[in-house]
Amino acid sequence: MENDKLIVGLDIGTTKICVIIGRKNSFGKLEVLGMGRAVSDGVKRGVVTNIDKTVHAIEKAMEEASNMADVDIAEVIVGIAGQHIQSKIVHGSIMRSPNDEEVTVEDVRRLSDDMENIVVPPGNSIIHVMPQDYTVDYEGGIKDPVGMAGARLEADFHIITAQTAAISNINKCVRKANLTSEQLILEPLASSLSVLSDEEKEAGVCLVDIGGGTTDIAIFYENIIRHTAVIPLGGNIITSDIKEGCMVMQNQAELLKTRFGKAIAEEANPNEIVSIPGLRNRPPKEISIRNLASIIQARMEEIIEIVQNEIMQSGHYKKLAGGIVLTGGGSQLQFVSQLFEYMTGLDTRIGHPNEHLGKSVVEDVKSPMYATSVGLVLAGFKALDDREEGYRKRIANAGPAGKPQARKEIISKDIFSSIGAKLKRLINDDIGDDANY
Repeated sequence: MENDKLIVGLDIGTTKICVIIGRKNSFGKLEVLGMGRAVSDGVKRGVVTNIDKTVHAIEKAMEEASNMADVDIAEVIVGIAGQHIQSKIVHGSIMRSPNDEEVTVEDVRRLSDDMENIVVPPGNSIIHVMPQDYTVDYEGGIKDPVGMAGARLEADFHIITAQTAAISNINKCVRKANLTSEQLILEPLASSLSVLSDEEKEAGVCLVDIGGGTTDIAIFYENIIRHTAVIPLGGNIITSDIKEGCMVMQNQAELLKTRFGKAIAEEANPNEIVSIPGLRNRPPKEISIRNLASIIQARMEEIIEIVQNEIMQSGHYKKLAGGIVLTGGGSQLQFVSQLFEYMTGLDTRIGHPNEHLGKSVVEDVKSPMYATSVGLVLAGFKALDDREEGYRKRIANAGPAGKPQARKEIISKDIFSSIGAKLKRLINDDIGDDANY
């Protein structure tokens, strides 16, 4: 293998565990070198409920991806979701020294670091701190304050929190699989990297990722994330409805949904019947496709109503010129985009993770159900690019070429800060494990 930087994404979903190994090619596109999948029996609605089953599934998916790419995996980018995810907007500010002429990268970083220390509900931990608009000396609407003159720096931050126990359980599963969690990312943020364009994020768009156990929402406007939410309903609840409504087995209900399911009952032929094998010594069971679609539509309408309520609460309904982008396994239901358009009044399309993909060894990776997995790998490369850009800015702010020592001190500070953060995270993880087990 070439010595190119490889990033590994680990999607711990409700229905599947997926691992993707990727690298950037000379055109900046993501090449998928390996992919592994395993059935997820130890996760419910995005939350780990059985450590051993989840670890076994992670190991199986890792082995498949590792063998395909012919590499050894040590570090992974992990996704997190679940009903316990919460978000809010918090205002922060700092006063700068009157002797400092310009706002520096360090000032912005200090303001962001202050947000890491805000009080959150007991049992929760901050996983993301994302700045919105900055204000310098009461002049608002600033996207990048670096280089501006001012004594007071303020900003609104989008704070995302998760249950500390849920984070600890994910980290425990990763460690038991002999892996290191390099970064923990909210899954709708990862999905947005793989299916949304910069134009859509600028114009205003709502990403709806319909997974097996949850439906994740992320709203963007002016290239800034404005709202996130996780709904504890997904494709599995539709399967359960079919199982009970048609009185069939769970695996038969899943096949009925994926092969014959429609999100709009009127689009189904009332005379179309599908026959499925009966139980032992019983005749085959006949299922009406129209009745099947009615069951699916009823549950999808409930999910869409909750999605629309989240959009309304965010205050960005009238700003979504890019409409809604559906992704995830649930977005593959026939006529689901039309049902979203009818109920929300917003343009809707299905999001495939194709735009950023180059040559890949697995064609299935282009399916919407792998949007999160692809996005986790892209998030890893984005973090690398952001760190490199941050180094360049801080070195530039350190002064002219005649001050090499100052630049060395900044780089050293970044390196040791990174090491310190990793050590702190490991210590906290161990404390969390001891507290929960």
